[in-house]
Amino acid sequence: MRARILSILAVAATAIAVAACGGSSSGGGNGLKLVAYSTPKEAYADLIKAFDKTPQGKGAKFSESYGASGDQSRAVDQGLSADIVAFSLEPDLTRLVKSGIVDASWNANPHKGMVTDSVVVLAVRKGNPKGIKTFDDLARPGVKVITPNPFTSGGARWNVMAIYGSQIAQGKSETQATDFLGSVFKNVVVQDKAARDSLQTFAGGKGDVLVAYENEAITAQQKGIPLDYVIPDQTILIENPIAVTKRASDPQKAKAFVDFVTGSAGQKIFASHGYRPVDKGLVDKKRFPTPKQLFDITKFGGWSTVSDKFFDPQKGVMAGIEQKLGVTTGG
Repeated sequence: MRARILSILAVAATAIAVAACGGSSSGGGNGLKLVAYSTPKEAYADLIKAFDKTPQGKGAKFSESYGASGDQSRAVDQGLSADIVAFSLEPDLTRLVKSGIVDASWNANPHKGMVTDSVVVLAVRKGNPKGIKTFDDLARPGVKVITPNPFTSGGARWNVMAIYGSQIAQGKSETQATDFLGSVFKNVVVQDKAARDSLQTFAGGKGDVLVAYENEAITAQQKGIPLDYVIPDQTILIENPIAVTKRASDPQKAKAFVDFVTGSAGQKIFASHGYRPVDKGLVDKKRFPTPKQLFDITKFGGWSTVSDKFFDPQKGVMAGIEQKLGVTTGG
């Protein structure tokens, strides 16, 4: 009960704080409000500038808010104003469909409502001194792992399913894969609230390996953070959704922005920040090689099944693992 109260208070505090400061802004004034998860902040800064140079986007003004995907979704659900929402994973968006904030047809387009793709990778210290190449290495004695808390971070949920799925892809049973998850999380030394926070923790010197989005590792390198990254042979395809809300102050302008970021020009900007374009024809195979065993969330029944089985805060697989470690699940 105490954990649940603290979780509710945290979401309320996030909503109040963001409403008060408006996040970062571009152009000032009462423009389009973009509420997004933490990692694409730099990409959206460039996308907004490019959109402003188009006939459809000329003069557009934005206010932006970035944070843990789950927290951002819950804040919008509880009243935080948003014209455009961009989250780490689909359940954070479908929550808003259920509450009537986003139209049920949000994913009725060629890319099924997704704006970017990525894969889960292993970011390591320069030169990879621990010789980490696979998810199996995360369970080795003495390996210190960094990954966000899966009960606040969408990125963390992708990480969990990549770790679990890597075992299934190797022919292990569900029980063996679940036990392996527990072994890896025993080696996790910090569980931050959001993927960007975990990157900062790793950049600050903690941990031997950071489980992360490929794009986040590339962004870190672009910022001069000394790290290498490894794409495991078995990993998961990450798909990130975007949508216009029913509350949009300027629906036409909001839709124009979504069309821009999912179009060729926008996708090339995303690619420059390390995201895999949703348009497969724009994917540079040399820069973004296809892992040997790339699986997606449908391998486990889709997000509806996965959310209940793995991430229910009281009875999910991860709740059981985290509770044994003394980590809050919000349940």
